[in-house]
Amino acid sequence: MNSTKKHIIHVDLGPAGYKPTWDLQKIIQQKLIDQKRNRPSGMSMDDDKLDDVLLLVEHPHVYTLGKSGFEEHLLRSNEELKKLGATYVKIDRGGDITYHGPGQIVGYPILDLDKHITDIHKYLRRLEEVIIRTCSDYGLDAIRIDGLTGVWINGEKICAMGVKCSRWVTMHGFALNVNTDLSFFGHIVPCGIQDKGVTSLSAQLGKEVDEQEVKKRILVHFSDIFNVNIEQHSSLPELFAD
Repeated sequence: MNSTKKHIIHVDLGPAGYKPTWDLQKIIQQKLIDQKRNRPSGMSMDDDKLDDVLLLVEHPHVYTLGKSGFEEHLLRSNEELKKLGATYVKIDRGGDITYHGPGQIVGYPILDLDKHITDIHKYLRRLEEVIIRTCSDYGLDAIRIDGLTGVWINGEKICAMGVKCSRWVTMHGFALNVNTDLSFFGHIVPCGIQDKGVTSLSAQLGKEVDEQEVKKRILVHFSDIFNVNIEQHSSLPELFAD
């Protein structure tokens, strides 16, 4: 094992509600911020007790609106959302409105960027590269589009991204459409972009995709791009308990 690499704890939460997962992110982020704030003078970051965290999760149907988004980009009433079995949440990340639901892999890297790169734009480009390489594993030519965050295939978004950073500790992250029911995007203006559609791995490949295999590919590329050792845990260590 390369001792120069940082360690990241990975927990696959499986299916989990949006609000509890958001609350969990905030707890982890605050723990990492407190660790930075309370680090004794002269102590190396390598001696920190708490490692960064990468959560993977699959949410039930939910629409989330970022702090810079516009409510009119939600095209359905509360009553219509109930009929769809979906909820609507205003949250604290950047970006506009997006959809999360079954068949979508959502990743929440909660990283102290002082240990990686203190540049949000470069951080987002690294996240995009993780997804671009994952898509490439399936023979798909995914790209960036200048001026737009996320990952695209033939002008359609396959992965949305939005983050929040406090004292250089991140939360929120990416949402990769794997076997997603894309009809749910028809109830919003996805990410506030009027003239571009959405797609998924299954739509591009014409078949259902093994989501566990996709997660493995994401972890491989995340490890390479961020130069980290990823330690898989069944649950968060008790050090992160609220």
